[in-house]
Amino acid sequence: MSLETYWKQREQLIREDRAQRVDTARIQSLTELEKRADRIVRDVRSAEAKSIWAMDSQSIFDYNPEDATPNVFPGMAFLTARETVMKTRLFQILSKMPKGALLHIHLDATVNAQVLLNLAAAQPNMHVRASARLTIRNVKAILPEFRALPQSEFTDRTSLTDASYTGNEWIPLHKARKTFDETLGGADGFDSWCISALMINPSEAYGTHDMPTKIWAKFSNIFRISHPLVYYAPIFEEYIRLFLLSSVEDGISFLEPRINFFHKTMAGADGTENISHREWFVIFENVVNGVKKELRQQGRENEFTGAKIIYTTVRLVAPEDLEWYLEDCLQLKKEFPHLLAGFDLVGHEDSLRPLIDYIEPLTRFVERQKELGIDVPFILHAGETLGDGNAPDMNLYDAILLGTKRIGHGFSLVKHPKLMDICKERDIAVEVCPISNEILRLTSSMPTHPLPILVNHGVHVALCSDDPAIFGNMGLSFDFFQVLVASEVTGLMTLGEFARDSIKYSSLDDAEKVHALALWEERWQPFLRWVVQEQMTSN
Repeated sequence: MSLETYWKQREQLIREDRAQRVDTARIQSLTELEKRADRIVRDVRSAEAKSIWAMDSQSIFDYNPEDATPNVFPGMAFLTARETVMKTRLFQILSKMPKGALLHIHLDATVNAQVLLNLAAAQPNMHVRASARLTIRNVKAILPEFRALPQSEFTDRTSLTDASYTGNEWIPLHKARKTFDETLGGADGFDSWCISALMINPSEAYGTHDMPTKIWAKFSNIFRISHPLVYYAPIFEEYIRLFLLSSVEDGISFLEPRINFFHKTMAGADGTENISHREWFVIFENVVNGVKKELRQQGRENEFTGAKIIYTTVRLVAPEDLEWYLEDCLQLKKEFPHLLAGFDLVGHEDSLRPLIDYIEPLTRFVERQKELGIDVPFILHAGETLGDGNAPDMNLYDAILLGTKRIGHGFSLVKHPKLMDICKERDIAVEVCPISNEILRLTSSMPTHPLPILVNHGVHVALCSDDPAIFGNMGLSFDFFQVLVASEVTGLMTLGEFARDSIKYSSLDDAEKVHALALWEERWQPFLRWVVQEQMTSN
């Protein structure tokens, strides 16, 4: 065989191997502008792999095996790499990219923890307590508890750190912050104490909690702690607004947040638990319309298509109790058909109830929709696990049999060739949350994430951020970055396909999708021109 023949066969084999990729058709018909922009981004990635991530060693023998310095590489553990990522030119490019829709995100974890705490401190009815007086010895071991109280339940207590504090007594949050002992850092120390309970830090993710069960325990506890803050009507409204605006600033034009309706009411302005689920929808819709108006007044109406709600409850509920939530969801769909996108069950799949436990109420839910003449598609979490054949892995079978519109996470889907084929046949997209999967210990880094397997098999994907306020990866730029630097095959055009697919697989109707895609393309082309122009200017 001649070398010329060998090279031709090699190129042909590579083409055949990549023929099923979700970006293949697009890459075969790129414009000159797209080719130039893609090449520039690849060159930047390659240069920064050496200059930023020190990926220039020629051999393993160039390393000293006794060197104990931390490993640094593209796609490394996010919480360790975050500050470095933000300084890269590649991240600056991706920050300006129009990213389409964000289809998998939990509302409870969408606004920066410090911002949430500031919102809470401005509310006179919001209180905080600790199980004991806080001191230098116990402050790291005791968690805060928050609650909005009616005025009739106010006390005269003002400090969590005063010697007279005996524990479990409610104190107005703004007073507790103001009176926090200076030896514990004063107001800043109070904020640090609260924020440490609302976020996952590197030492937890990669040290003390470096296994799925432990980190999920911390993760789940964060939702328990933050719930009274987020689901307090005066905060809820502003919280949604900030979430929408920050998303728009990161190039996200449509959102489908999962809202947890497990609690049947939230506290109103007076601290009384009396705000119904219907009123939650009203608040959400008013905020969405307000943000649209605000952007329209700024001449930016094309940057935000809107938002819809995925109704969720937690896999803690007994199957017979799920009936109430399913009926509640149906009634809300009847009143807000344009606002309710679908239904999901959330929570730690490895330890909570699998979908099969709920198969009777879920199938009845489908029949009820036929009776009422409405459609509430399932958009189900499934396969967010390292298991193979265990209950959470088996959730994939049930999600598909139930007709799920998309699969949330689907981390173990790559172990099931038939299910991947079904996803392609039935056009079921996977909501992949790269950084979330890494921090929650399903994978150690992006190079070991199964995302490329899905892409190479032609399973369509929407990149998502899941719980960014907990992980510190607000928006989508960080997830796009981690995915891009972890694959030599993936390029800017691949990310563009992810963005297009996020709109195509959203709950928008066909006409809305056409409109949203057209608006995205109107932003995509100037972005590509900017990438090319920026390269010319920097050189």
